[in-house]
Amino acid sequence: MRLAVTLLAAVTGNVGMWAVISALPEIAAEFEASRAMASLPYALTMLGFGAGNFLIGRWVDRYGMARVLAVVGLGLAGGYGLAALSPSILFLCAVQFAIGFGTGACFAPLIADISQWFLRRRGLAVAVTASGNYLAGAFWPVALDWLGGDAGWRWDYGALGVASLLVLLPVSLALRPRVPQAALARAEAEASARASATGLSPRKLQWALAVAGIGCCVAMSMPQVHIVALCVDLGFGAAVGKEMLALMLLGGVASRIVSGALADRLGGVRTLLLGSVLQCLALILYLPAGGLTSLYAVSLIFGLSQGGIVPSYAVIVREYLPAREAGARTGFVILMTLIGMAFGGWLSGVIYDATGSYALAFWNGIAWNLMNIAIIVTLFIRTRPRGVPAPA
Repeated sequence: MRLAVTLLAAVTGNVGMWAVISALPEIAAEFEASRAMASLPYALTMLGFGAGNFLIGRWVDRYGMARVLAVVGLGLAGGYGLAALSPSILFLCAVQFAIGFGTGACFAPLIADISQWFLRRRGLAVAVTASGNYLAGAFWPVALDWLGGDAGWRWDYGALGVASLLVLLPVSLALRPRVPQAALARAEAEASARASATGLSPRKLQWALAVAGIGCCVAMSMPQVHIVALCVDLGFGAAVGKEMLALMLLGGVASRIVSGALADRLGGVRTLLLGSVLQCLALILYLPAGGLTSLYAVSLIFGLSQGGIVPSYAVIVREYLPAREAGARTGFVILMTLIGMAFGGWLSGVIYDATGSYALAFWNGIAWNLMNIAIIVTLFIRTRPRGVPAPA
């Protein structure tokens, strides 16, 4: 029941990072902004989202998920209302940072919270919760188009403010119970034993995951942020781009569930390495794709390949780092992945403005993805089980 309630909160709360992507062409046209300038609200959203994952994760460790989520629900409702009244793109950037910050409560903090309630199927529980992020991106843009029609992006933001109040406040009441102290102590003992066997200190492991997260998410941001704009450029229209984004994210949901089950069997590091390699291959497939059918197919392949990457970081944190610090440490690693998403989304816009196409932007993503793979291979070598020599 807690997992189901947590998933509902994630689906509703995480829409903050996807709303601006769907509205990117409208925002660029209304404010007469370049593609790079129109990408700034998204970049600020991701920076706020990253800061929220880290800081709110620490608050959840201290005050519990229920109190924090109730405050966040009120804050998001106000943020969407202000965004709908934005007089300029710079004002929208500032409000999107605040929306991103509040949205951060519904990703890493929720993942860290649910990870403490499961032992044997922790990876699957984490994957289900993380899937709420993609389900939000797949469900809300299409639902808002159906409800609002051609009402525009400002109407969409107003509707999201109402949804935040109606869902997140009641859900917060269901998350009041906290994990017993005895269960936390047992989990910390198991994590300490694994960490000591790797030869890596908690700080070194955390920073290695953080740098790897930047690399994978610079690559990941290219299709996710610019697929709608790419479809507009190719003459297919924004509605088709939104459908491709929804298809990509639904594929990501399936990928996250499968990756969660794999993580319970193979461990987080192996699952992360598999996802990183598959994501790199999917990015390469975008290079020759230019037709409608091929873009639909590659978008689905991309979603199926990369969905399990970010949840794998959370699984690794819980496998090797202290349980009582799960919110803060998971939040820090997720913060770094989101810095990668923000930087990658903006950089792709800059490359487009300089070259007039997204071809070099895809190559840029592939290069960052290869850096990520190199780091994960190193972690794989350091964390794989080692045989114990038999006594003489």
